[in-house]
Amino acid sequence: MTDVVAAASLSDVDMRVALISEVFFDDPDAAHLTNALHRARDGGADLAVLPELPLNEWAPYSKVSREEDAESIDGPRQQRMSEAAAASGVALVGGAIVREEETGTRYNTAFVYDRVGVRLASYRKVHLPEEEGYWETSHYEPGDAAPQLIDSLPLRAGLQICSDVNRPQGFQLLAAQGAEVVFAPRATPPGSYDRWRIVLRANAVMSGTYVISVNRPRPEHGASIGGPSIAISPSGAVIAETHDTVTIVDLSRNVVEQAGAAYPGYLARFPGLYSDAWSHLAE
Repeated sequence: MTDVVAAASLSDVDMRVALISEVFFDDPDAAHLTNALHRARDGGADLAVLPELPLNEWAPYSKVSREEDAESIDGPRQQRMSEAAAASGVALVGGAIVREEETGTRYNTAFVYDRVGVRLASYRKVHLPEEEGYWETSHYEPGDAAPQLIDSLPLRAGLQICSDVNRPQGFQLLAAQGAEVVFAPRATPPGSYDRWRIVLRANAVMSGTYVISVNRPRPEHGASIGGPSIAISPSGAVIAETHDTVTIVDLSRNVVEQAGAAYPGYLARFPGLYSDAWSHLAE
């Protein structure tokens, strides 16, 4: 089923985003992924968001890392995502475990591809859990760079990955750069969804951005995974909450601007003050 959550007026739609709540690790030629993107395209989507590490089995169910879970930059999983975006004409947010050639260091990395399959941006997950079903520090290292604005999409965008949303600095940095939407692929358990929902809504209000967070759909290897994917407006209102494979939502720059003009959107951010405070703590 493809569900479309439309705006009140199509003239007020600046970006149509598909939440694709499915994983594609058993899809060697990307046929299922391409089919899902075609459904998104048929619903008018400009861009689709996949869950965290969508072309991998959920490797952190175990503390044992495997060589085949990771790949170099532009590796086979990335190639399949690029080709699927180009075949469907829909831009894509996906991800992979990327291994640096020189050091062998592995990172959980999100990517944005445009509608012809060109990689526009990447971001490495910073905040890594280490607990039952989520032994992530055993599989990759924390990211080493702050999130950067992506200004080549219909709305200015940024990336976060799963547990990053529980530390608000990334959202604050993206908002200060002018982000209008933050994409946050995730893999989270259904039992804690109410808490994730609160945090995601708070981040939307705090940053004055849309928040689009797509979850992996089901348990894997005994790891408790599942619960809704969600789209949230800059006011904190939930505009879609779904288990459907493909759900499409409409985003509007006017809504972002209205949130920026209202409380707390108009509050100054004081980057120098906080930069100094964090610098002292880092020392």
